[in-house]
Amino acid sequence: MKKLLKKYWFFSAIIVANLIVLVLQPQTGMVALRFTGRNFLNFLFMLTPIFICIGLLDIWLPRDTMIKIMGENSGFKGVFVALMLGVVTAVPLYALLPVAGVLLKKGSRISNVLIFLCASASIRIPLLLFEVSSLGWQFTIIRLGLNIVVVFAIAFIIDKLLSDTDKERIFRNANELH
Repeated sequence: MKKLLKKYWFFSAIIVANLIVLVLQPQTGMVALRFTGRNFLNFLFMLTPIFICIGLLDIWLPRDTMIKIMGENSGFKGVFVALMLGVVTAVPLYALLPVAGVLLKKGSRISNVLIFLCASASIRIPLLLFEVSSLGWQFTIIRLGLNIVVVFAIAFIIDKLLSDTDKERIFRNANELH
């Protein structure tokens, strides 16, 4: 029980805080409880399909295939695939971290995984469509061009700064998580 509480301390703290508010101020406590419940359900409904897709990716896509597509020697093709995967995502960033873990586990180059994550954060299609409708084509194209440059710079600079030991540790940790 102690181990379970230690592992889920944040979730336990939220439950305790909700119960305290419920006892001290029942009306506010009910609102907080409903809000917490709705957010928890949204979280579950958002993550469940993502974890199913991650599981299928992990099982159906052989490691050798992923290494050819996004591995160390994938070159421009790997960069392009990583960028396109990031651009088409439409889920919260916290849901992309397990995807990044599977990509690392399957042998993707670290810079390609970073391109995927950075593109998911800043260049996704829904964001671009919103910007075009709100801020116009000129702004969107300028920001898109700058973001692409910055995404590549971040990915390749971090990849170069990591030592071989750091990279080995990252890949080892990715394999241990799954």
